[in-house]
Amino acid sequence: MIIVTGGAGFIGSNIAARLAADGRDVVVVDSFGDSSLGKWRNLRDVDVADIVSPENLFAFLEKAWRDIDGIVHMGAISSTTETDVDLVVETNFRLSRDLWDWCVAWQRPLIYASSAATYGDGALGFVDSNDREDLRALKPLNAYGWSKKAFDLYAARRAAEGAAPPRWSGLKFFNVYGPNEGHKGAQKSVVAHMYPIAARGEAVRLFKSHHPDYADGGQLRDFICVRDCVDVVSWLLDEDIQGGVLNVGTGKARTFADLAGALFAALGAKPAITYVDTPIEIRDKYQYFTQADTTRLRALGYERQFTTIEAGVADYVRSDLARVE
Repeated sequence: MIIVTGGAGFIGSNIAARLAADGRDVVVVDSFGDSSLGKWRNLRDVDVADIVSPENLFAFLEKAWRDIDGIVHMGAISSTTETDVDLVVETNFRLSRDLWDWCVAWQRPLIYASSAATYGDGALGFVDSNDREDLRALKPLNAYGWSKKAFDLYAARRAAEGAAPPRWSGLKFFNVYGPNEGHKGAQKSVVAHMYPIAARGEAVRLFKSHHPDYADGGQLRDFICVRDCVDVVSWLLDEDIQGGVLNVGTGKARTFADLAGALFAALGAKPAITYVDTPIEIRDKYQYFTQADTTRLRALGYERQFTTIEAGVADYVRSDLARVE
């Protein structure tokens, strides 16, 4: 049995679906909110062993500990604009800490979601590390990124003290896109935001560049298809890998113009892009380049190739965005 927290969310539901399809008993831990949000739809084709509310998680763990083979902890407040820092700390740090301690006590593997947001503006690069000095040096730009950095530091400290799960990995996901993100609202990927506009035959909007080294639309991101993230999680579970803090990105940055081009190509249309000023309130925090260093992931033995944005976006459009309910 594998526990997947945040198992009805974007990445979590994709992980739950893969593990269930592979024949594992999957217990989803999540809250769903109003049915109009559509979060429940993320599990419509998933054969789950149980669904547990977050407030009942530890009671369930106490009852079912003999059957639990590991925890995949994707549950978090992932909004980079969340202003309630106490809520962010409670959800992203304290819950993660308590799950870490449970996995140490019962010697169960733990995979948890960190984030590329820990790298801040990227001035120090995007090299993953378990060294606490390296982790401390990172300067996230928002409370979400800081909370993930805080837990990476906690995990690294506890591991150095010899108080770690038998296997653990903290996955720094880069710019993830793909099926099951419709409920995320403003936090959806750029692809998901652009799709309905492009599908209507209108021009999509991208930010202008306010940096002399980048053209409009030339800002770069490491866009990774969610199924590639799931592949990494599944591999870590199956191959008995001790990953530690680990980047999960393609290792190849692409431009926003490339991403829009891939979307229009998937729709069989010519690209139509309008560039607008980056809002003043985020301009000084805007990242012009992110790219995962995947050296450690490859050194651990991960050999699968990552999906190009052309293939990934085309599949996303076909399998999810263009689907009529």
